[in-house]
Amino acid sequence: MYRIAPSILSANFARLGEEITNVIDSGADIIHFDVMDNHYVPNLTIGPLVCEAIRPLTDAMIDVHLMVEPVDRIVPDFAKAGANIISFHPEASRHIDRTIGLIKDQGCLAGLVFNPATPLHYLDHVLDKLDLILIMSVNPGFGGQAFIPEALNKLRAVRKRIDESGRSIMLEIDGGVKVDNIAEIARAGADTFVAGSAIYGAGKDSDPHRYDTVVSALREELSKV
Repeated sequence: MYRIAPSILSANFARLGEEITNVIDSGADIIHFDVMDNHYVPNLTIGPLVCEAIRPLTDAMIDVHLMVEPVDRIVPDFAKAGANIISFHPEASRHIDRTIGLIKDQGCLAGLVFNPATPLHYLDHVLDKLDLILIMSVNPGFGGQAFIPEALNKLRAVRKRIDESGRSIMLEIDGGVKVDNIAEIARAGADTFVAGSAIYGAGKDSDPHRYDTVVSALREELSKV
């Protein structure tokens, strides 16, 4: 099963509610919520109040990607705001296992995020507790960046670990995902695809209310895998 997760980082924030309902109505599965603190990454985005505001607008899962340091303080706020999945970077936590436990104690699924240069050895000790693994195919901080091909090798390595574990863990990719590379990314092992500018950017060039065409094109490419 493949899941498409538009990142609202690329949405029109002047009409965010519409952007979310329209993209889900167009066939997307998950709302990806990028949280940046201008500390762990060089950008500042949105917080729990925005998550709380959009929660009543959709039944779709809200996938919160925390690019903040330290991370533990903000986890309960996002859980209370309606997040379903909360992911974090190992570099942003002093005690990774404890942060995973905190997320689960709040009733959310827990994910671990790997930057392009972050080694996978963190999985040696916590794979059995994760619900999602997110591979960054760009360096975090800004939308619209080009896909880093080395991410395909990292996806293959993580897919092997997941399959050998026998556990049902989502394998998500974030950064530079487009119609012309999503099939190759899926073949490398990803099953959940974050797409920001590829989806919302297409709407800005034509009808900002409808994203059916690009979501359908993404799914058509996935059907070839």
